[in-house]
Amino acid sequence: MPSQNEKANTFNALHVKGDPIVLYNIWDPGSAATIEKAGAKALATGSWPVAVAQGYGDGENIPMTAVLDNASRIVAGTDLPVTLDFEGGYAEDEAGLKANIAEALATGVIGFNFEDQIIGGKGLHEIDAQAKRVAAVRSAIDDSGINAYLNARTDLFLKSKPEDHAGHLDEAIERAKAYEDAGASGFFAPALLEESLIEKLCSSTSLPVNIIAIPGCPPKETLADLGVARISYGPVPYRSIMKILEEGARQAFA
Repeated sequence: MPSQNEKANTFNALHVKGDPIVLYNIWDPGSAATIEKAGAKALATGSWPVAVAQGYGDGENIPMTAVLDNASRIVAGTDLPVTLDFEGGYAEDEAGLKANIAEALATGVIGFNFEDQIIGGKGLHEIDAQAKRVAAVRSAIDDSGINAYLNARTDLFLKSKPEDHAGHLDEAIERAKAYEDAGASGFFAPALLEESLIEKLCSSTSLPVNIIAIPGCPPKETLADLGVARISYGPVPYRSIMKILEEGARQAFA
């Protein structure tokens, strides 16, 4: 079995602009085994399906201990790199973030999604404040000796209407620069779907850009041409499976 750092290095190398790694998000060891069998190069949890599958709402409502226990069991069942959707890191202050990241890395994960929305509040952290939070996460990663991938997420587009996305692009680019300077490995812009905006974002940052394949998203080939380096699926797999489960149950009960 490869070491945690070997898996981290493998995962980092999979992020190539124009040749995106595809992450079909999982929520437990069973879904992880299925996605691995289908040919995954790496595994990624999604915070929403992990929470909902355990009866919680998204937004750090599921206890961190449950999230990390789930991650430990996923890591134990695979030789693939596993990256964790860690939302806002379950802490506001830098000391709390560093402690939580260290605890998460102890599960064997080799990467994180770390978002800039204010968990349990409104809006996003100011750029300077979030950059300090990103730097705290990077510091904890560096202290661990694990070359973990820090995917800094902005919710600018997720929290606005598609017709307003163009007006938020300059701030997204500014956030990408600030997060990169603070130690981010990549930049995640969920809900950004317009091809011209994706292309401009990719060309305006040296960070690998992550786009989520929700309905309305361009196909993989187009995203590659636009310069995307990572494609994830978020809640889509879980919702698809639950729809099949419900339809099967309805037929059984008919």
